[in-house]
Amino acid sequence: MSTIHVDVVSAEESIFSGEARFVALPGEAGELGIYPRHTPLITRIKPGSVRIEMADGSEEFVFVAGGMLEVQPNCVTVLSDTAIRGKDLDEEKANEARAAAKEALQNAKSDIDLARAQSELVTAAAQISALRKYRQGK
Repeated sequence: MSTIHVDVVSAEESIFSGEARFVALPGEAGELGIYPRHTPLITRIKPGSVRIEMADGSEEFVFVAGGMLEVQPNCVTVLSDTAIRGKDLDEEKANEARAAAKEALQNAKSDIDLARAQSELVTAAAQISALRKYRQGK
């Protein structure tokens, strides 16, 4: 069976490195699915979950708060400022972040404040969604 090497890296550390049969993640223009020998590609990714189907059939989930994706025929690299392993996601923190973003949205006084609050709200909602996906996969 053919596999592809996957690296998921945050600004702080390497989150995942290993062989996989399939990778799915939220591309800028929609959901991307990557198999071994995929056509080379570089694109931005949106906040959401990276689902990695391992060679043994198990799955690994990683939340990313956006970033960049590079695909080569034998290697997938996900670069994100923030990446959190599915098992390390904290629902309480994610809900607090969503509440803070909603409050910031209501109190925005400029276009920049509004854009920042909207981005934070999207990221918090994506993190909560990733947490639910991770729990369903268990």
